[in-house]
Amino acid sequence: MSPPLVVERSPSGATTTSGPRRERALSWLLLLPSVAVFALFIFWPLGRTLYLSTHGNDIFGAPGAYVGLDHYADMLSASFAGILATTALFTLISVLPAVLGALLVVLLLESRIRGVRVLRTAFALPFAFSVATASVVFAVIYNPAIGIANGLLGAVGVDRVDWLTDPSIALPAVGAATVWMNLGYNVLVLSAGVAAIPQEVVEAARLDGATGWRLATGITIPLLSPQLFFLVVVSTIHALQSFGQIHILTKGGPDDATSTLVYSIYERAFAYGSSDFGAASAQAVVLLLIMLACTAVQFGILERRVHYR
Repeated sequence: MSPPLVVERSPSGATTTSGPRRERALSWLLLLPSVAVFALFIFWPLGRTLYLSTHGNDIFGAPGAYVGLDHYADMLSASFAGILATTALFTLISVLPAVLGALLVVLLLESRIRGVRVLRTAFALPFAFSVATASVVFAVIYNPAIGIANGLLGAVGVDRVDWLTDPSIALPAVGAATVWMNLGYNVLVLSAGVAAIPQEVVEAARLDGATGWRLATGITIPLLSPQLFFLVVVSTIHALQSFGQIHILTKGGPDDATSTLVYSIYERAFAYGSSDFGAASAQAVVLLLIMLACTAVQFGILERRVHYR
């Protein structure tokens, strides 16, 4: 029910409506803290990045002369194309296995087996690890001398693999670590989605003879499509922003085989005493455009297949 309209008379005899004005003033007053936070931590950094991307800088990183789109033109090179290709491949091998693997785990956990709660907790455990901790664990796993990965391969007669120093293997190795890091969160989200599926729908499908794979494809997966869509979008953004595991495990090597766009930004702006904030800001703008484009494509294509209950 809307509040009553308060009509007041001014000294000249004219009437004024103070109710809506007070509501608008109160609304702006309540929004002011949020607007201030957005302006300080989002709008100002974004504007500053755009400004730096069109200016040169001195050896200390201070903005210099206006250079227009020169920093963007410098990215039209084979080396930057390689960075974009590495970023795309890393995103692909870290997003799809993590989402599909979590879906498979959740479907298996829905089977009526003993100890399902223990298994669910074990699969969700990676969510408790920070990026730094998980990366150090995988650095030990991938260690060529004492790592368990080569130990398992040696047990079946396979030669030692240089997981983090072979250019052809380093990126999949970092991707596998990223999949493990994200698996726990994905399992928790999908488990919550399964718990929200009405049991009467599942029981009705079982009465119609739907079991196993038919039940999963006909009922469970379609009703999990909102959670799957959410995980694909969020995981893509996180993969494009991944930095910690790359820095700890490979530092962008070997031979830039794991140098993604985020790591290239770090190298331009901070690594090895560098302070090329102009070029780094231009790459950051490109990264933002890529994330916006990926999100728009996902919403335009994948959301059509989402079944909202």
